[in-house]
Amino acid sequence: MISDEAVSQHYQRADLPHAIEDAIAKAGKSIEHITMEDLGPLDEFHIGGRRATQAFLDQLGFSARHHIIDVGCGLGGAARFAARQYHCRVTGIDVTEDYIKAGQAMSSWVGMDRHVTLKHGSALAMPFQNQVFDGGYMLHVGMNITDKHQLFSEIYRVLRPGAALGVFDAMRDRAGELAYPVPWANNTGSCALETTEQYAAAMRSAGFELSSIENRSQYALDFFARMKARRPAKTVPPPLGLHLLMQKTTAEKLQNLVANIVMGYVAPTEMIAHKKQS
Repeated sequence: MISDEAVSQHYQRADLPHAIEDAIAKAGKSIEHITMEDLGPLDEFHIGGRRATQAFLDQLGFSARHHIIDVGCGLGGAARFAARQYHCRVTGIDVTEDYIKAGQAMSSWVGMDRHVTLKHGSALAMPFQNQVFDGGYMLHVGMNITDKHQLFSEIYRVLRPGAALGVFDAMRDRAGELAYPVPWANNTGSCALETTEQYAAAMRSAGFELSSIENRSQYALDFFARMKARRPAKTVPPPLGLHLLMQKTTAEKLQNLVANIVMGYVAPTEMIAHKKQS
């Protein structure tokens, strides 16, 4: 069982808000004039970045009348995007306090702090009452959570009847020894990768009705190919990017992730479900 503390230690960086401010300055910008588009390469910590976020969230039917839960929100990039794109309120929760502190600052910088609330806490025991959210999603979160049944039971609890839930995770596609480290884990002991069948079983056990499952492996490989083409090897990365989060291991983690997808061991997968109507 992977503990919340272990997950937090994997991602934590106590100086993150200051590191982001320094990177913004190096990019020739200031926090007074930074935009969500400027922050996108950093705060969308999942395969496909912002384009993938929109393609994924567009399927969920969010609107101005909805209050949405972002489970495992990280820095809150997807939450801010959802709030602006669909005119909804978004509450995010994440176990890594450093990310929450940095994400709160980033929301303030881009004027989204009235629409987006980020809280430090566990996805397995969320500090919310029953049936308070009109929809929800999680982006590259389940790979760090061993107990998928408790995860989806807890999400089911806080959603209203009929609410949509979207999941976009890296999932196990076939058996084989993964190359480590990867963005979410340094070794097999800190990786909770599971198959789409195991996800589906946990979601259905919680009460969700699944409507679609889509393997996004080719999309992921195309995304990484475009990323490589834009930045040839041995060049300095732009100031704002995921290297601020993964630091010295960034290149190795991304190379291993691509190799695992190519080998068919990992498949980025989207799953869309709904909570049953009462």
